[in-house]
Amino acid sequence: MLAYFDCFAGISGDMTLGALVDLGVPLQWLEGELRKLPLDGFALKAEPVARGGLTAQRVDVVLDHHQPHRHWAQIKALIEKGPLADRVKAGAIKVFERLARAEAAVHRVPVDQVHFHEVGATDAIVDIVGTALGLDYLGISRIICSPIPLGSGTVTCQHGVLPVPAPATVSILKEIPVYGGDQAHEMTTPTGAAIAAGLADCFGVLPAMAVAKSGVGAGRRDLGAFPNALRILIGEPSASQTLGGETITLVEATIDDMSGEWFGFAMERLFGAGAVDVWWIPVQMKKNRPGTLIQVLCHEDRLKAVIDCLLAETTTTGVRFHPMQRAVLPRRLITVDSAFGPVQVKAVQAPDGTVHLVAEYEQCRRIALARGLSLRQVFQEMPTRLKP
Repeated sequence: MLAYFDCFAGISGDMTLGALVDLGVPLQWLEGELRKLPLDGFALKAEPVARGGLTAQRVDVVLDHHQPHRHWAQIKALIEKGPLADRVKAGAIKVFERLARAEAAVHRVPVDQVHFHEVGATDAIVDIVGTALGLDYLGISRIICSPIPLGSGTVTCQHGVLPVPAPATVSILKEIPVYGGDQAHEMTTPTGAAIAAGLADCFGVLPAMAVAKSGVGAGRRDLGAFPNALRILIGEPSASQTLGGETITLVEATIDDMSGEWFGFAMERLFGAGAVDVWWIPVQMKKNRPGTLIQVLCHEDRLKAVIDCLLAETTTTGVRFHPMQRAVLPRRLITVDSAFGPVQVKAVQAPDGTVHLVAEYEQCRRIALARGLSLRQVFQEMPTRLKP
């Protein structure tokens, strides 16, 4: 099952939890699962509310006494020792690790010494672990998230008055597509940012999917006509998504006044800027001049870096770019035994479920040079199937 996080008004922990409850995660079941953790003094309360033109589910964590602040090590141990499914623990820990790294970067302390304040309180643990539980309950195996609005202005927190977005939010969302948004308040909290950054497989526009259901989680503020809420759509992916489809951006420019010596260097810099692939195509340009069409594939979060690189390293004065969908077979890097010892290969899963191994060029090149063999010999000796 695929989930799309539509963060048109930002994202927070309570908004995410509310959207999942609106999708059908039973509140009593959720509270019962959370009580398996060594936490006490909390209860969940849910009610339908209006946010702009939307009806949304508002979920509150009600505390009956003061809750302690916790260090990262305490939170991690609390989750790991709980009798929850491994995938739920892994998801929750991944989100909290994002928060820990951000706090460490902001306060310039080692990660192990991070002392959480608001995000370490019981309600944040409930939001994060509850989100992992809800996604598991709904059978969500893949998450795609929209670009995230951050808002503007200031926010008052444990450390005083901070600009929006808060420093921790900026750190968490590094290299993830964001924008300011039209609201003069904090649209995305550090907890919400960590949920998106830690759990989303990729970021982009709504993918091709058959939507089965949508859920809306209300934010704390009622902003009148503006629907302060998070919407989550779930359903089955299209064929391209089943194959590991994703949104990718094509950037291109045509050049007829650049030395051929510069092209190789430009390609190296483009890959260094985060390009997925780069290629040149000979073209016939205006005034009957021979030229070169430069085409670059990149993910949206690397678009600016790729464009800046093209404008800096080539003679073009402008570029074109547009998003497109691509379908890719699921693949991952693994280490297997070979005739040359342990070697890293790419495991690619075909549509029928079979997995074949593809040797990595750099690995084979290194072996060939070290052993005085031809590249062809090394490739021929590489395993192509996983051992049973």
